[in-house]
Amino acid sequence: MNKPRIIPIVMDSGALSDAAARASETAHDHSHDAHDASAPIPARPPVFLKVGDREIDEAEIAREMQHHRADNPHTARADAARALVVRELLLQEIERLGIAANVEPLDSETLEEAAIRLLIEQEVPTPEPDENACRHYYESNRERLHTPDQYHVHHILLAASADDIKGRYDARDLGERLISELKEFPERFTEYAMRHSSCPSRDEGGDLGWIVRGQTTPEFDRQLFMLREGLVAMTIESRWGHHVVRVDEISHGEPMSYDDCAGKIAGYLELQVKQNALHQYLQILISRYPVIGLAELEALTA
Repeated sequence: MNKPRIIPIVMDSGALSDAAARASETAHDHSHDAHDASAPIPARPPVFLKVGDREIDEAEIAREMQHHRADNPHTARADAARALVVRELLLQEIERLGIAANVEPLDSETLEEAAIRLLIEQEVPTPEPDENACRHYYESNRERLHTPDQYHVHHILLAASADDIKGRYDARDLGERLISELKEFPERFTEYAMRHSSCPSRDEGGDLGWIVRGQTTPEFDRQLFMLREGLVAMTIESRWGHHVVRVDEISHGEPMSYDDCAGKIAGYLELQVKQNALHQYLQILISRYPVIGLAELEALTA
């Protein structure tokens, strides 16, 4: 039997909840087969991954892989497996502590997201950074502290609901075909946006105007603000579907004074402390619910 695997993690509680919610998506309902005596009984997907007594089969990993795009399919598989392992560790601890009985979802949270949030709030306390720590960070990172960058963006939204797995694959495939064509004929972006996009911006040729962080959905934001100018080589996936994106211009922000960014610095340092605390907490959970099989999946990415 393999030893429990240490899993590095750099996600905050919101990201953990988001990953858990995504990973909890189920396959399409096939219950109608039960009424057909001639329908073959589907073979159980193979299992190479286990958390405590809970097995995670290859079908679950395959569904999760759509949220972990990578050039190497082994990397996408390992990333998906890691996300499912983290989710399962948290859910088993939620069950052990009986937290689900006291959950009150906030806003649009699912019960699972709310339970994970409550677990982390209770079990992973995070001290607030003092002013000395904040000022030291400011002096060490002046060149990185500026008003928000702005991106002028065009996009083509190829819509597919979050639970439509086939629709998502189709949207991605269409997006990749459009990107391939736009590399050869960039002047056709407006035409393609008006023809294919499900966003109201299609009437403007896909023009979203100037965007700063926080104006779009978090998963779109995270990917957009890592880009350079030009047509993006791969689609960006969001809760709405897949996006073909072109960054027309980037306007970098102006330097900020300490007073202007003290609150953001404190939030950032608190996040770093929380990430370290989460990492340590996961190691405790791994000792309680041993993880079997993840090391072998990760080894395939080497």
